[in-house]
Amino acid sequence: MGNVIKLVRNKYKNDEPIKELLDLIDKDFIKVDELINKQVISEIDRIPDISNHIINLGGKRLRPILTLTTAKICNYRGSMHIKLAAAVELMHTATLLHDDVVDESDIRRGKSASHKIWDNKSSILVGDFLLGKAFQLMVETKSLECLKNLSNASARIAEGEVMQLIASDNIKTTEDQYMKIIESKTAELFSTACVVGALISKSKREEIDALISFGKNLGIAFQLKDDALDYYGEKNILGKNIGDDFLEGKVTLPIILAYRRGNNSEREFLKNSFDNKIRNKDLLRKAIEIIDTHNTIEDTLEKAHHHGRIAKDALGIFPNTKFKDSLMRLVDFSIIRAH
Repeated sequence: MGNVIKLVRNKYKNDEPIKELLDLIDKDFIKVDELINKQVISEIDRIPDISNHIINLGGKRLRPILTLTTAKICNYRGSMHIKLAAAVELMHTATLLHDDVVDESDIRRGKSASHKIWDNKSSILVGDFLLGKAFQLMVETKSLECLKNLSNASARIAEGEVMQLIASDNIKTTEDQYMKIIESKTAELFSTACVVGALISKSKREEIDALISFGKNLGIAFQLKDDALDYYGEKNILGKNIGDDFLEGKVTLPIILAYRRGNNSEREFLKNSFDNKIRNKDLLRKAIEIIDTHNTIEDTLEKAHHHGRIAKDALGIFPNTKFKDSLMRLVDFSIIRAH
């Protein structure tokens, strides 16, 4: 078993729903890890160095887990879901390399971000390399539908990143605008990771639509939970600093709601913090006080629960199997998790 798989299992050691799911897809999960490792081989040392740095940090691997599991729930009998799961994870890893440069993040999963160890240009270019490798794997499946969906997802994720860049430091970003950002930036790849499992299985349209809805709403719930955790999680569990979104000028739902509900002085404080791009830990503490006053963490989590319920309802058309049960529990985990 690869080092990454051990890291992923260790990350989930106290999370029974994910451990159960990993046990169900264990052999396929190992094959995905092996395939990913093959994709980062290059004669240019910096490519595998940067690739392995971020891969070996051991992320949650939820997106390839979704592809493997949805293929199972659709009774797929072939092996192309391994290539699709690897492609999905390579796409996600590429976006992480790009995001860290754009966001100027120093830490990724508790360790130094790749661009801090090497440089911005190297991180961007290696991200492009991984994206190219992902598309090579898609082509190898010979599924035009899967290629089409993953290509569309890649474009929409980029649109989401640009929307977030435009919204950066804009305290007047509306809730509707923010939901469009996370639907593109996060939920799109969750949804596509699920739907390619159905497409490669040649599932019925009803099942495909159900998995599109499941993945989209799971992705939204997952991102909203991340938004909340950024203001109340624990650094040693999260693998990043608390308040990074605030310090980096990301206007997420807890802040959006706090600004809308705040009194004049609270709104003025938040407006000045983002307009003047002057933010530090003292100002973060003040922002958290305003967030607490107006219960915006609770409301962000309630919205996450709402989308979680939609995700679970979408699975209703599938027969009751251990794979379906595990996906249902995955939804709950995504909302109650501490990391």
